[in-house]
Amino acid sequence: MIEALKKQILKYMSRRDYVPTPPDKMRKAMSVPENLEYEFEDAFKELRESGKLVVGSGNVARLPAMGGRVKGTFQANPKGFGFVIPDEANRYGDLFIPTENRANAMSGDKVIAKPMKRGRRQGEIRYAGIIVKVLERGTKRVVGNLRKVGDEWQVMPDGSDYVDPVIIDDVGAKNARENDKVVVDIIVYPTFTELARGAIVEVLGRAGQYDAEIKATIEQYDLPEEFTEEHLDQARDAAAKFAETADGGREDITDTVLVTIDPPDARDFDDAISLKRLGDETWVLGIHIADVSTFVGMDSPLDVEAKERGNSVYLPGKVIPMLPEILSNGICSLQPGQKRYAKSVYVTYDRDGNVQGREFANSLIESSERLTYEQADKIIKGDTCGFSAEVVALVKDMEVLARAIEARRKKAGMLHLDLPETELELNEEGQVVDAHPADDSYPHTIIEMFMVEANEAVASLLDRFDVPFIRRIHPDPEPAKAKELSRFVKICGFKLPKKLDRSEMQDLLEAVKGTSYEFAINMHVLRSLQKAEYSPLHIGHFALASKHYCHFTSPIRRYADLTVHRLLQCYLENRLNQIGLEEVLPPGELTELGSHISFTEQQAARAEDDLKTVLILEMLSSRLGDEIDGVVSGLTGFGIFVQCQKYGVEGLVDFGDLGMDYWKFDQKNQAVVGKHTGKAVRVGDSMRAKIVAVDVPARRLTLAPVKMLVTERPKQKFSNGGKKGRKGRRKGRRKKSKGRR
Repeated sequence: MIEALKKQILKYMSRRDYVPTPPDKMRKAMSVPENLEYEFEDAFKELRESGKLVVGSGNVARLPAMGGRVKGTFQANPKGFGFVIPDEANRYGDLFIPTENRANAMSGDKVIAKPMKRGRRQGEIRYAGIIVKVLERGTKRVVGNLRKVGDEWQVMPDGSDYVDPVIIDDVGAKNARENDKVVVDIIVYPTFTELARGAIVEVLGRAGQYDAEIKATIEQYDLPEEFTEEHLDQARDAAAKFAETADGGREDITDTVLVTIDPPDARDFDDAISLKRLGDETWVLGIHIADVSTFVGMDSPLDVEAKERGNSVYLPGKVIPMLPEILSNGICSLQPGQKRYAKSVYVTYDRDGNVQGREFANSLIESSERLTYEQADKIIKGDTCGFSAEVVALVKDMEVLARAIEARRKKAGMLHLDLPETELELNEEGQVVDAHPADDSYPHTIIEMFMVEANEAVASLLDRFDVPFIRRIHPDPEPAKAKELSRFVKICGFKLPKKLDRSEMQDLLEAVKGTSYEFAINMHVLRSLQKAEYSPLHIGHFALASKHYCHFTSPIRRYADLTVHRLLQCYLENRLNQIGLEEVLPPGELTELGSHISFTEQQAARAEDDLKTVLILEMLSSRLGDEIDGVVSGLTGFGIFVQCQKYGVEGLVDFGDLGMDYWKFDQKNQAVVGKHTGKAVRVGDSMRAKIVAVDVPARRLTLAPVKMLVTERPKQKFSNGGKKGRKGRRKGRRKKSKGRR
């Protein structure tokens, strides 16, 4: 817990809007609960003693100065310059590295840089740096497209992390051809004047083909692939033992009507629902979660591998599971008509969806029906053909209870962002042939509400016993981000109070529904929020308005849930308050584990988004000149970003394509404005655009408006026009000259 608090303190002090603060006020500003007051003081003391923060007059805390050497990670910019992100926070933040001072550093390298003063801005010293040593290479291998430029063979790396080509000296060694997707080991690193040189170690296939792009994504994001025989043998043994056992001393509820509701292509069903109505006033909801912990022993080879993977990865057309499929799609999956082990959470509600009680059990279940979201939606809307009366009644009751729970949670401050997702349509070769908005019917909300309730129930139970565990935390928004949101919302014509809380965010999201600003403001609200993460720190979940929260409902695909299942098992065995935590998970590993599985989760999301973008851009590359409907989603000093919601990708519109005027980005008013006509483009504006160019390796889509905003060159306006103006200027010069004499 101390380590988690130290991390949060440094993160808080690294914010742009941080004002030197005494430790007691800092704890309150960080929303650290009073029951962690002593742990906070210890964490603060350790940071001070190690020199990671300093306390000055007035007992206020600051980060230390820049120092004579900065050790950190170099992050390059496509324009040549970059930044060193320090390993240890300082009061000046990241160190700017000019292009000529990069030495031979590449993005991701661990480096040492020497800071140099560049002057002052608003009273603060400004620094630039020069890289003096590369400690460890972060980029040793790149994935990209092979091309011939003149007499030279080059590989253009995928994505934007490393943007310079790599020269290939011996193309014939792997029989690679132009436009192949290849993996390259870096042999000679770049300098200020020379490109990197490398050797092809693997040919993945033709660039643009589905199999090659999948392999490239796995390589680029260092995703896990096949399980070893040791892992598979352990999974097979678990399956064999399950087949030989009976109920394992569990509560047998195989005669209870239960359903699973999942996407049509899902194969790992880890949650099933039952529901009883007791009279007109009481509901008993059963959330039954696949009991993975029974089959994956702690510290077993399979557990170590699952911890390393952190989670399953869901790519378009392919799943990289956290557990072997004999478990994830077999004995752990709650398939209809099959007896399965589960951990069951029973929550009792009154008619308004208020929690009246909670119980927990190990159970033996048998799912009655496997429903898709679309099928469940049809049942809710009255199309019940082909489904039993019991299943129909259950689904309709589920809707009634879910709406009551949703209303209660919204009243408590739960936020819901309306950001439509895109679902790709793939042909048999894996190519994207079209895309459409993903299904967002109410059964999605039903399952979401029930899963949130189960997660909260288990976290509340563990907090009663005061045991540390991996929580799912979502810190409050940073004040600087909240201010930026308020400024943007004001420009859009909406008002927000200076102190932004959940209630005001809810009102704002409701106010923009159906307006042209809906997508843009939902995106800005999302950007104003911090990322949810895994941590033992007890600070609650801002977006869900929950004080006690963890992940429990998806142990097939998330390792965090598996750790929570093991603690729940201790409770069910009546020994949660009797054991040392070392029996379950050593305390020192909790913070480290939380950081690791937060990283694997983010890496999986980046890989999925990146591959989606690649497949969509490959499709659009054959549709140059086609028109799309978009919404202006971002403004910069070099162009306008337009979001195509059908395909879920952004394209860049160059200022020159807006029309015959001189266009400039007005940051204060968040608009791109024509100097002579006053025509303006703002975030949220609709724009019909045509596809001008596609650069798949760089993940870049270039668009142009179908209709220019200004079609005729505006007449120049002069403050002193014609002969009179020139005469006036000459007269002014004579007067000025006379004055000098």
